[in-house]
Amino acid sequence: MTFLWPEFLWLLALVPLLVAFYFFILRRKARTALRYASLTMVREAMGSSGRFRRHVPPLLFLLALVVMIAAVARPAAVVRLPSQHEIIILALDVSGSMRAKDVEPDRMTAAQNAAKTFINEQPRSTRVGIVAFAGTASLVQPPTNSREDLHAAIDRLQLQRATAIGSGILVALKAIFPDVDFDLRATNPRMNAPGQRPGGFPGGPLAGGPRDADKAPPKPVPPGSYKSAAIILLTDGQATTGPDPIEAARMAAERGIRVYTVGVGTPNGEILVGEGWSMRVRLDEETLKQISNLTGGEYFYAGTAVDLKKIYQSLNSKFVLERKETEITALFAALAAFTMLVSAGLSLLWFNRIL
Repeated sequence: MTFLWPEFLWLLALVPLLVAFYFFILRRKARTALRYASLTMVREAMGSSGRFRRHVPPLLFLLALVVMIAAVARPAAVVRLPSQHEIIILALDVSGSMRAKDVEPDRMTAAQNAAKTFINEQPRSTRVGIVAFAGTASLVQPPTNSREDLHAAIDRLQLQRATAIGSGILVALKAIFPDVDFDLRATNPRMNAPGQRPGGFPGGPLAGGPRDADKAPPKPVPPGSYKSAAIILLTDGQATTGPDPIEAARMAAERGIRVYTVGVGTPNGEILVGEGWSMRVRLDEETLKQISNLTGGEYFYAGTAVDLKKIYQSLNSKFVLERKETEITALFAALAAFTMLVSAGLSLLWFNRIL
């Protein structure tokens, strides 16, 4: 626990003085009682329990005073509080490698089931959006509170060719900031499929067109500082087309958006066989770790369907309740007021007076 105004803690030095003053008053009363036999007889009639009770209200009052001084110093502590996330975007890889069955029943079905469970456990105040990416990326379900619409969008996902992780991040950012035009002209030409324009987008506000001259670029903010939204990106392969995922992650970091990455499959690779073709798909964990590190998120590896479900449960706990340093002055003030009321109530009950 820390204090925002620690200089006020010097007031605690007055507490020993109050204790000394209290014992001075008791000693003075004791000397007065010796002068009157009747008062001495009353004290003896009270017994030891009565003598102990007379100290309880002042002790509680002193405790309340200590807590009140601590409240003046504005205490702060790291506590678990409801998250402020209003939008969560699930960016799901729908490339052909997601048909692999090393994650039962297959990677795609396991990802869909885990995503549905995650959605069901979100508070109703949180809107969830769905982005699907393969060779290109698209927003298949804008952020909504409707669990039925989200489940239907997940069920509609179909496998496609190629993997554009950078496009998935950019479309997710566009879903969070619909009024912002994202431009990523610094792409890797080797990551673009034959005949595809640089940037991996067929056109529209996300295509790598020039920015409007009268629009100043947004001022970057610290990574992870935007608490109202987050992106969860799930993939089982490595980027083969579209914008550079690292550059896309930097754009998310500049806007304070955390990107939590989930890797599915085997880092050593899986050989997929089709009609007259075969290919090896390999999980690019290094890139996913860079994305999460750049944006202040976290990387998770899911080797099985059970792992994937546990990951989404862990993410759910991060989004529903998060640890943050919060001022708890109100709690200290309420505790001090309650202790004072108890002190006064016991004094009235036992002695018909307040302290």
